[in-house]
Amino acid sequence: MAKVHPLLSSSSSSSSSSSSSSSSAKSETFTIWMKSLVMQTNGCTIYNENGQIVYRVDNYDRKGSSEVFLMDLSGTVLFTIKKLWFFREWKGYKSDGLLNSKSQKPYFQVRKSSIVVRSGDDSEDGCYKLEVSEGKSAFKIINSNGGIVAKATRKQTSKGVILGDDVLSMVVDGEVDHSFIMALVTVYGLMHHRL
Repeated sequence: MAKVHPLLSSSSSSSSSSSSSSSSAKSETFTIWMKSLVMQTNGCTIYNENGQIVYRVDNYDRKGSSEVFLMDLSGTVLFTIKKLWFFREWKGYKSDGLLNSKSQKPYFQVRKSSIVVRSGDDSEDGCYKLEVSEGKSAFKIINSNGGIVAKATRKQTSKGVILGDDVLSMVVDGEVDHSFIMALVTVYGLMHHRL
């Protein structure tokens, strides 16, 4: 388990203008391919139920880079994720339309030992845990009440063929910000040297 501490403020919890980053009323299934569509790069590509790309990470540096960007299909940065090597932790900055995260407070914080996401006022409502299953090919994100808000497993075809461990199927609850969940997926990939 790893620890995530989002430092949410009332302004950062406002709804996003991008429809792909907002939550919806019902749960949605995504396909996560732990590969970049750009040649010679690391990253991941995330498809919706209709097979359309909705999120992507293109890491032009080596795997486990110290800074990556979660983007939508058009290349708009939704989150900047930075690794602090000395503390073995990652900080996620929600995009405000600018790439300057130096003046921003982190939206969440992840430590290698465990993932727990907390709101800025440290209330239990903003806590999440990331539980990784054996083999590191499946995981789930659990809220403070013990409810599963996202669950990823290896993807199967309609005929039951299990695809490689770099292709996941992920069901995300409609009540959470999908871009935030995908930022945590990005951290998961960085933690396990898959991006």
